[in-house]
Amino acid sequence: MPSSSTSSSRTPIAIGAGVAAAALLLGYASYTATKPDAPFTGPASLAEASADPRTGADPKLEKLARRDARDPLAAGRADAPVVMIEYADFQCGYCGTFARDTEPELLKKYVEDGTLRIEWRNFPIFGEESEAAARAAWAAGRQGRFWQFHAAAFADGAKEKGFGEDRLTALARAAGVKDLDRFDRERDSVAARKAVADDQAEGYEFGAASTPTFLVNGQPIAGAQPLETFTEAVEAAKKAADKEAAKAER
Repeated sequence: MPSSSTSSSRTPIAIGAGVAAAALLLGYASYTATKPDAPFTGPASLAEASADPRTGADPKLEKLARRDARDPLAAGRADAPVVMIEYADFQCGYCGTFARDTEPELLKKYVEDGTLRIEWRNFPIFGEESEAAARAAWAAGRQGRFWQFHAAAFADGAKEKGFGEDRLTALARAAGVKDLDRFDRERDSVAARKAVADDQAEGYEFGAASTPTFLVNGQPIAGAQPLETFTEAVEAAKKAADKEAAKAER
């Protein structure tokens, strides 16, 4: 994935800690950020919403982090102080922008040093091909090639080629999936459908209405925000986690 980053002007917005308030914000802001041909009008850095770095975070949302060391749809240490959950759709243009421009910077700056863990959740909302791509990504993960499939599916111009059956097999081949027969079986399996449905239900339950939607240690971020929004949220969450760890040691 490319390692360039984008920036844009930001306007502060406060988000209440309650799940209901988060749901209302995410439903509106995420739709605005991801509808076709929408200009960038997303919320500003949630980390700047208050002097309290925990403002905007909800303990119930923080518990959605699975921290499963065997999860092939996650990157980073299971015990990282900060977990960012990403709810995304492979047909979402703004998800692709995040994957190409912002995520590589977060991987390089925070995942590699053990600060951040990124957990992917399949959140297909654009119809049958989105569902098929989600199941295919899960199946690629079963062979340890999820992130390679993710990169291929989010490559510039990839979504314009669609996600039909032949295209998904081509993406799996490009991702280095070795057993394509197994891939084909598993992407259409009951287990694949359940895994995708579980991810989707989790997102809808807390109020995610569109893609991409993120939780950074329980703090919601809606839309493909500039890199600075994510770095500030990660830094604030790390600071809060360090304080909690220090208290626990006393």
